[in-house]
Amino acid sequence: MRDSGRMVAECFAILEEKIQPGVALLVLDKIVEDHIVAQGAQPLYKGYQGSSAEHPPFPGVICASVNHEVCHGLPDGRILQEGDVIGIDIGLKYRGYCGDACYTFGVGQVSPAAQRLMDIGKSALAVGIEAAQVNAHLYDIGRAINDFTDAQGVSVVHEWGGHGIGRVLHEPLSVSHIRQAARGPQLRPGMTFTIEPMINAGTHEWYMLNDGWTVVTADGSLSVQYEHTIAITPNGPEILTKL
Repeated sequence: MRDSGRMVAECFAILEEKIQPGVALLVLDKIVEDHIVAQGAQPLYKGYQGSSAEHPPFPGVICASVNHEVCHGLPDGRILQEGDVIGIDIGLKYRGYCGDACYTFGVGQVSPAAQRLMDIGKSALAVGIEAAQVNAHLYDIGRAINDFTDAQGVSVVHEWGGHGIGRVLHEPLSVSHIRQAARGPQLRPGMTFTIEPMINAGTHEWYMLNDGWTVVTADGSLSVQYEHTIAITPNGPEILTKL
């Protein structure tokens, strides 16, 4: 899983140099696909079926969510503009194990408000990871994130959470990013899962577009997301999706 996670991180390092005004989302998708395949790994999102046989399969290798899009945006022919923010989510499998992460990039010069939201998003993920200590409890993570976002005057999306990950992309557990009444199961060494809070400048509410995938903020406000795959160890949480 460290190898898979490192490959995901490599994709983001490559994208950082490519994301600029005038670039089409489908070009970024092809760049990531080429790198994943060249490493002998398998993209996990392209063709992903969703919740039912009637649900349209996901068309791209990356999820590309621009501005008010919360998650699962389509990597289509849209062109990035100066001042946009784009959240890119990448999942792959290498030698039987999965890696999954998301990073939000600014396109060119972004507004102070957009930069502040991105900074809050990075910090929210860090707060969640710090809460994922051995012998702590699963829902301590969401409480820590929710307390932090409330203090910053932004919202965290309620219904979309992290997940267990290993040989399969989506495994138990379900990782909430908000406060829960209970503390949930105790965290034990060897557990691997994602933490991926979606942070909105306005309301936490959302709706899905007719494409069956793209989730957008209900009020049109900006949204950012940062995600890592982590492992619980006796020495603290280990980030697996890093260079």
